[in-house]
Amino acid sequence: MVTVYRADGIRVVIYSMDHEPAHVHVYGAGHAKIDLSGLDGEPVLVWAEGMKHGEVRRAMKIVNARRLEFLARWRELHGQAH
Repeated sequence: MVTVYRADGIRVVIYSMDHEPAHVHVYGAGHAKIDLSGLDGEPVLVWAEGMKHGEVRRAMKIVNARRLEFLARWRELHGQAH
């Protein structure tokens, strides 16, 4: 597990032995999984557990703003060309 972002009670991680499609796990008060390669290049919330709506919105905003950075890191960790 590699932490790729941490701020204001939110931690975004990528598991090195995880599966496609490229995604991140976001931890705060709960846990969410967000797909990085959604339609139209927008991140897609796969599921969230234990997170209030405001925290999910904040997580989505962070992932959207840093999507390309997180996608590059996913590819680096999983041995895929950019």
